[in-house]
Amino acid sequence: MSRIARTETARISFTTSCRLLLAVVVAASLAACAQAPVGRQKADLAGTSRQAAVERPHRVAALHPRPISRARAGNGEAKQTTAHGVASFYSDTVTASGEKFDKNELTAAHPTLPFGTKLRVTDTSSGRFVTVRVNDRGPFVRGRVVDVSPSAAEALGMVDKGITTVRLEVVQ
Repeated sequence: MSRIARTETARISFTTSCRLLLAVVVAASLAACAQAPVGRQKADLAGTSRQAAVERPHRVAALHPRPISRARAGNGEAKQTTAHGVASFYSDTVTASGEKFDKNELTAAHPTLPFGTKLRVTDTSSGRFVTVRVNDRGPFVRGRVVDVSPSAAEALGMVDKGITTVRLEVVQ
């Protein structure tokens, strides 16, 4: 064998062995990442349940410029009563509650209130108000407290402005 052939063979075998070593290291790393202690898996499963995840309220605290004031009910539970902020109107095809969006209904999107909650939305500058039903989540724009449907926006007289300052009150 010539000297050049021996050098090429040595270079090829060194490169091949480096690639093989790299493949073994990567495979061992992936195998170590995929394994978790059995005790930890059982503890993770025992601590959570699907029912608990469904019942937690949706919270987006950063979207509220002013916190909703709360009145204490007789049984000690806090009940949301009023909020102030900016309202806008929107259109969508499907709501977060699962019902089909209807622009002619008086509905609204609120980040935390339960679906079906009735809200009295009052335009602070004009005094016009409308009662809407929460059936969606939102708004997802900083500083806004509620999105109303186009028919509710028309009742408030905010279609031309796009946004307006409002007071929200939960209606019993």
